Amino acid sequence: MAKRIGLVEVATDCCKGCGMCVAECPTGSLRLGPGWNRLGYHAVEFVMDTGCTGCGVCFYACPEPAALRVFWVAEQVA
Repeated sequence: MAKRIGLVEVATDCCKGCGMCVAECPTGSLRLGPGWNRLGYHAVEFVMDTGCTGCGVCFYACPEPAALRVFWVAEQVA
C-alpha cells in the first residue's frame, strides 16, 4: 500500500504562534520555533521526517488563512 508523504510550508510572517496547528497535527510534524517573526511571535515550523501525510488538519485548525500551505510531495510504496 502506498503511503503519502506531505510537506507543510509556513509563511512565518503571517503566523501568530497560537499553536492550534501544533496541537491538532496527528503526526507531530509542527512545532513552535525558537526565533521571532517580524510581528514578535514564535512562528510555527515544519519538522522534516516526522511522518507528515499532508492530511491538512493543521491548515483547517489555523485561524490565519495565509499562514500554512500543505502539499503531497510523494507516495512511498511500502
